[in-house]
Amino acid sequence: MVLPLTGIKVLEFTHMVMGPAVGAILVELGADVIKVEPIGGDATRRLLGSGAGYFPTYNRNKKSIVLNLKDPRGLEVAKRLAANSDVLVENFRQGALDRLGLAYEELAKTNPGLIYCSEKGFLSGPYEHRTALDEVAQMMGGLAYMTGPPGRPLRAGSSVIDISGGMFGVIAILAALQQRHATGKGQKVSSSLFETTVYMVGQHMAQMAVTGKPAAPMPARISAWAIYDVFDTKDEQQVFVGVVSDSLWQKFCATFDLKELAANPEFKANNQRVLARDKLMPQVRELLKKYTRDELIDKLEHTGIPFAPIGRPEDMFDDPHLLASGGLADVTLSDGRPAKLPTLPIEMDGKRVSQGATLAKIGEHTSEILLGLGLSSSEVDKLVADQVVERS
Repeated sequence: MVLPLTGIKVLEFTHMVMGPAVGAILVELGADVIKVEPIGGDATRRLLGSGAGYFPTYNRNKKSIVLNLKDPRGLEVAKRLAANSDVLVENFRQGALDRLGLAYEELAKTNPGLIYCSEKGFLSGPYEHRTALDEVAQMMGGLAYMTGPPGRPLRAGSSVIDISGGMFGVIAILAALQQRHATGKGQKVSSSLFETTVYMVGQHMAQMAVTGKPAAPMPARISAWAIYDVFDTKDEQQVFVGVVSDSLWQKFCATFDLKELAANPEFKANNQRVLARDKLMPQVRELLKKYTRDELIDKLEHTGIPFAPIGRPEDMFDDPHLLASGGLADVTLSDGRPAKLPTLPIEMDGKRVSQGATLAKIGEHTSEILLGLGLSSSEVDKLVADQVVERS
């Protein structure tokens, strides 16, 4: 299939997760993404521990050029690339690119159609000078409070705000591209970690507005449904089951032959079951613990009742649905080892959107990009010798 953003040129000055996530989505949709790395390469490549997966996840299929932006010649290359780009993405500290002469206002003089996306900690306002991280935003914006038990704020188990902030950046870019079709002009767009977090907890803010009572942290919440929990199984595994309507309650009772519970008027309606949860749940827990994990999955598979075995990230490598549906792509890691990593989780025209997965080496495309700008081979060699650029 012809990917929807084929022909769109994107220039990236990014690191860590939020900024690279923007380009990761755009490149999967067909854009040509050039990642500008500093001499020695993006430090994200060398992170350990929980950061070890950042680079291969959010930088696949991008081209890599290494530039010394502190050298006027390297800066000139960056400006020429921006002049030939549709989109620029950056997520460095407030004003960092501005001080180099790469502010939107400067670049728009030579490329008025440029869409300049800044991924920041905060949008315009009193906090905009602060430095933020995913964890800072989760703590500050109420998500950590809602995730952990009372008195123990806990960040979510993934970089959800970095990733979601990147997604909002993509939404802004796509909207600006559409507007450019009408006006011919580009613009600066931004998304941020803090405001993304607040958007995520908006449902809890609305709960307060509707009920007059603050939302309790999720581990201590009063569920809207009586059966909506993680259950232990006979083989010491766990399965989540959610019975979220009266018709599903009847289906649940029929599936497990619970005639007495189905006939009990005390459990007929959802709100009644919620009020009687302390009486109902011990019976359900005892029932489901008679089954092994696989037996319980087999029971629930075609009932329409929401359920989920409790999976770990490493379990996803062998998930039969992902393997059969194109949900994982082959990637060669920096050290040459093969791996499978998730593709963009959308379908278009009934097909998964993916270009496969390649991970560029540091400066792998430096020469190609510079030659494409009209530099000669000897000029490129000179820039390499002077450490203005780097190539693999």
